Amino acid sequence: MGSSRSRQALAFMFLYCLACPLSQSLVNGLRKVRGVNLGGWLVVERWIKPSLFDEIPNGDMLDGTQVQFKSVTLQKYVSAANGGGMNVTVDRDIPSWWETFKIWRVSENMFQFRCFGGQFLTSQSEGNVILATADIPTVSETYIVERNNTKVHIKLLSGNYLQATEDYQLKTDYDGEPGWDDNEATFEMVIYANNLHGDFQLANGYGQDKAREILMNHRHTFVTAEDFSFLSEHGINTVRIPVGWWIVQDPDPPAPFIGGTLAALDRAFSWAEVYNIRCIIDLHAAPGSQNGMEHSASRDGSVNWPSTEYITQSLDVIEFLSSRYADNPALLGIELLNEPSAAAVPIDILVSYYKSGYQIVRNYSSTAYVVVCQRIGNADPMEIYEAKIGDTNVVLDLHYYNLFDAYFVDLNPLQNMQFIYNNRVPQLQALNNANGPLVFIGEWVNEWNVTNASRREYQIFGSTQLEVYDTASFGWSYWTLKSEEKHWDFEWSIKNKYLVLNNSWKNGLSSCTTLAVTVWAIILAFYGSLLL
Repeated sequence: MGSSRSRQALAFMFLYCLACPLSQSLVNGLRKVRGVNLGGWLVVERWIKPSLFDEIPNGDMLDGTQVQFKSVTLQKYVSAANGGGMNVTVDRDIPSWWETFKIWRVSENMFQFRCFGGQFLTSQSEGNVILATADIPTVSETYIVERNNTKVHIKLLSGNYLQATEDYQLKTDYDGEPGWDDNEATFEMVIYANNLHGDFQLANGYGQDKAREILMNHRHTFVTAEDFSFLSEHGINTVRIPVGWWIVQDPDPPAPFIGGTLAALDRAFSWAEVYNIRCIIDLHAAPGSQNGMEHSASRDGSVNWPSTEYITQSLDVIEFLSSRYADNPALLGIELLNEPSAAAVPIDILVSYYKSGYQIVRNYSSTAYVVVCQRIGNADPMEIYEAKIGDTNVVLDLHYYNLFDAYFVDLNPLQNMQFIYNNRVPQLQALNNANGPLVFIGEWVNEWNVTNASRREYQIFGSTQLEVYDTASFGWSYWTLKSEEKHWDFEWSIKNKYLVLNNSWKNGLSSCTTLAVTVWAIILAFYGSLLL
């Protein structure tokens, strides 16, 4: 009985949202933003288009891959005690952080190994002992790795092989050429984590020539004028375009990054003018990495952005973008930084950066929106909202996903929607009513942890999000236009009717969003217990 009632409730919700046009509130004379992100285009993320990485040799040993080494003779793990700063031993039975090393890739077979404290394994010592004491990797910190399935030999550029000695040290004095039997120079290599596949990994993995060929083709084919036509036909009026910091030095950015993103961004602006679409440029990948993730072009997961040097470079990027596009009629706004880490980026440093970035944009435009993103992790968006970044046209960017948290793992469809109404509606209402920036749901997606969900359930979930996020005072932007993961793919979701948009957006009809939220909340309250 409960299951039947819940299906009736979901069906009613779906029919109601189709009948009710979304809000047509204005943002300083503009219709509210209904946008789509152009993710995976000018800032690479492997999961969006995995084939970009298919031809990299030794593709499981890219920059940032975390590895562990176990001596086959001692049956002990190589360890840098305290995460580095002293001798390296081969004496651990169970691997943890001290026994895990981040790869810096030099070539297909040459690597440097960084400890979790930041130092590199080095052969520059007395007594042929490997230490974990180098701050900057050079020749003495570079090793050749020979592989035989999971077994490896590690040798210096001089030709000497590393071995695990009986006194549990790692030395560079193995005598002769080791075979693949049980000998002191043979180690089992365990790939502990391999989750960084961004611009740095792609370019450094292929090398400059091959990476340029692959990325130039990708930038010309992944997003085209036809995509802007499709978006316009479906009522989308804005694109949020992630870019990397190296765009400021295009067409010859520092290695390993590949030029061409600036020309692609120029093309996007020209298409936007043709199809009456506005552009938000988003500094998605900042120098030094603001969150350690692949979409920030991090080399090894470290977060170094809060340093003065990298903040200054980021402001230079904002000035470059502002000066280049401020007078372009397609520019709607500039986002100063995407998803800074709450754990690694102090709020006072971030607010200071946002205020400086705001002033730079204002030096070139009095009307362009300045978008500031909340910190990801355990952070309250009100900390940015109350910071008084600037006087006019400031927008707070929130990212809403029913993913990436253990809380969502076991939720059923109705519980997912209850979360949106119980948690996100009050937050949006509070922010909308406060005296501060406009509110923008800059990223959201019609995907969840529900397994075997039907198309109708996806439709209802998507319509729930559209109804609620359309109450944000600035609007929303879907992540992302195209993706190998189908439900993340806006175009696929629309064409296959897993996400149903409301054509009333184009007609300027009056809104019944507030009524919709109220009615849906009543429905959820009445039927929710039937699924719990």
